[in-house]
Amino acid sequence: MRSRFLMLAGLLALGLFGAAAQAAEEVNLYSARKEELIKPLLERFTKETGIEVNLVTGKADALLQRLQSEGRNTPADLLLTTDAGRLHRAREAGVLQPITSTVLENAIPASYRDPDGYWYGLSLRARPIMYVKGKVDPAELSTYEALADPKWKGRICIRSSSNIYNQSLVASMIASNGVKTTESWARDFVANFAQPPRGGDRDQISAAAAGRCDIAIANTYYLAMMLNGSDATQREAAEKVGVFWPNQADRGTHVNVSGAGVTAASRNKANAIKLLEFMSKAESQRWYAETNHEYPVLEGVAWSDTLEDWGQFMADAVNMGRLGELNAEALMLMDRAGWK
Repeated sequence: MRSRFLMLAGLLALGLFGAAAQAAEEVNLYSARKEELIKPLLERFTKETGIEVNLVTGKADALLQRLQSEGRNTPADLLLTTDAGRLHRAREAGVLQPITSTVLENAIPASYRDPDGYWYGLSLRARPIMYVKGKVDPAELSTYEALADPKWKGRICIRSSSNIYNQSLVASMIASNGVKTTESWARDFVANFAQPPRGGDRDQISAAAAGRCDIAIANTYYLAMMLNGSDATQREAAEKVGVFWPNQADRGTHVNVSGAGVTAASRNKANAIKLLEFMSKAESQRWYAETNHEYPVLEGVAWSDTLEDWGQFMADAVNMGRLGELNAEALMLMDRAGWK
């Protein structure tokens, strides 16, 4: 499947980028977001600026590998991907370059962007505790740390340690609690799993709704898409689940970003920065919030109705860059704790 993607992406690059090479104003984007979740915004950008956007979509890790293999010959000007851990990997791989922009610095809080300007967060994704209504009293819940209590034995569903969302969650706990305390927590937390980790976030929610566990850890936009999607089975499962915001008395609920950075080999750097700035504007942030059910990074932008229903919460203010820096430590810790 991967080779097929690379072949298709290569043809797209040759075709789209080759044809667009004749254009006076363009920007070439590698996006881990599906086309339907980004293209309407890009079309608005072109309409507003006259700059054409040539889009290649793919899996996040495949796009990063492609950028690395293409090196200085890559046609990409901008990499759009998910999770601060991946953005940090892109920086460490040398495929991004630092940029400065007053527009971006004014719009995006410092904790949601790379301190040296290699990448900027464009939307927020929260990873709270989800519980089965009627089986778990929200009053029983408090923090991620409290899920290590023996009373939750056999009641928790969560993805595997290979999932970067979980790696970033553990990295945030290391940043707050240190390695020793977090590893002790992880051992007890893993002992409470209802089943060996498998599947994605939607699978954890569905497993909870089906009675295989009482607690699921998942990103909120998955639950929102299940609630607002056309699949009746997923809607029914999602309606059985409630959202609890943990750690409201201390550091706040774990959040992550989707974000973008200008590639090191960009031939259209100025246009890439213009596109980044466009995506940080209130109108773009509102589109993100309503279409993807992610939280805007720009304060004051309205949330989707579903997000409003789940209420306000305090988010962990740890700098997203720390999640990437601590990723390797988090993964080794999860391995030692037996988190498959």
